[in-house]
Amino acid sequence: MRALECVRELGLPDCWVAAGFVRNAVWDHLHLRAASSLPQDIDVIWYAPPDAAPERDAALEAGLLQRDGSLAWSVKNQARMHLRNGDVAYRSATDAMRHWPETATAVGVRLDDRGGVEIAAPFGLDDLFALVVRPGPRFMAEKRSVYLDRIRSKDWQARWPRLRIETQSA
Repeated sequence: MRALECVRELGLPDCWVAAGFVRNAVWDHLHLRAASSLPQDIDVIWYAPPDAAPERDAALEAGLLQRDGSLAWSVKNQARMHLRNGDVAYRSATDAMRHWPETATAVGVRLDDRGGVEIAAPFGLDDLFALVVRPGPRFMAEKRSVYLDRIRSKDWQARWPRLRIETQSA
């Protein structure tokens, strides 16, 4: 909750804490772990085309470090990330998640003004809660090697043995 509060304090448009931070917490819970260890970085995504300079993200990371220096923050305005990823321009932070490698990773959370939790999950939450690792649409064929490399390098099944990882072609 502290991470979500820090991010909400930034007041950024279309802003979410996403990816491994959310996924790992759910998988740890489903594997009956008492507490989830923090991922290497906490992915903060937001969307504002007029404010897409990398320097802006660096300044936001510095601000988050001032709020909580115990967390490793990674802030990325999704309005420019399509260039790095070889995709068409994204229309929103949620649209950017539609282009992520795994459906279970494409989940973001944030706090609303009253402290309620909002969820963005363009592929739904079924795979996340069913412990299924499945490639997103672009990673089924066109970017398949990226997906398979991630599966190998992340070695998720060593930490979460109940995962079902899909590696067969569609």
